[in-house]
Amino acid sequence: MNIENTQSQMRKGVLEFCILSVIQRGEVYPSDIIEEMKKANLNILEGTLYPLLTRLKNADLLTYRWVESSSGPPRKYFSLTEKGGAFYKELEQTWNEMASSVATVTRPNGKPNAAVTGETIEVHPPSPESPL
Repeated sequence: MNIENTQSQMRKGVLEFCILSVIQRGEVYPSDIIEEMKKANLNILEGTLYPLLTRLKNADLLTYRWVESSSGPPRKYFSLTEKGGAFYKELEQTWNEMASSVATVTRPNGKPNAAVTGETIEVHPPSPESPL
């Protein structure tokens, strides 16, 4: 089994959620999304981002507006639609549930040291039998 392929598939699985997370903070230019992703060590190429933005726009999750630029062609700035905001909230809930479940399964004692509930993260000290 190829670890790089598995890692790539895991990244692809969360890519849409991460991109929508950046956009839900406010109107954003695609290069800003790329920068945010790089800061988080989730590198994405323009050739991957633009088709995804188009697909999300075609699904009525995103909208965009053109802004004139003094240093080149007009720029397309993306934002969430109302439907996109609702979709993002559902993805966020799913992510929180999955992250908690994965943390539970991957802990040696079967109990996570952090419980994720909505906007709150509760951190619990590791148990004495835990190596962490």
